[in-house]
Amino acid sequence: MARLLAFIVLLIPALMAGAGIKFLRDTLFGKLISPFPWFWLQFVVGIVFLILGLGFFAGYLLNKDRKNGRIAPKYQKGPK
Repeated sequence: MARLLAFIVLLIPALMAGAGIKFLRDTLFGKLISPFPWFWLQFVVGIVFLILGLGFFAGYLLNKDRKNGRIAPKYQKGPK
């Protein structure tokens, strides 16, 4: 059950990042999607979704690697 919950928690940011890429692609090709009245708004929402989705994954991986001791000393938490 815990693995399924972890999968769902990681699936949401992946879908968000995918939607961000789709919004950016549609803006690049000049296709306006219905909830957005302007291209610039669609582009900004796409950038935000992409950054939040990838940022969540990056933070998750950094935290997991810190627990397992597989990162460089400069990225370790605490005093140096």
